Amino acid sequence: MAYYAFLDKNNIVTEVIVGKDECNYDWERHYADIRGQLCKRTSYNTGGGEHKLGGIQFRKNGASVGYKYDHQRDAFIPPQPHPSWTLNEETCIWDPPIPHPKDERLMKWSEEDLDWIEQTTINI
Repeated sequence: MAYYAFLDKNNIVTEVIVGKDECNYDWERHYADIRGQLCKRTSYNTGGGEHKLGGIQFRKNGASVGYKYDHQRDAFIPPQPHPSWTLNEETCIWDPPIPHPKDERLMKWSEEDLDWIEQTTINI
């Protein structure tokens, strides 16, 4: 089983489907021809350029609706979570200006404070 992401004219992922594995056949082109929309293979087990189960990583990060495909990096990049965060060129993941605290407290980023603050309530 393989996953494929369809891209709009701005290279934004509009849909991710389950498709066939690439066994000597160009399934990306096959799905693109059917839809008339650019299609790229992706892997939900890929994050930050590593396959979590030791398999083949596809395009730095598993695609989701709203992610952007960057042709130069051959990578799916999630939307920027906050204006102060910068794109890590190696992982294609957004990094906060201050690393997330490693303690057990629930923390959330405050763009106003440009710092992590303890989250006292959980929104459900």
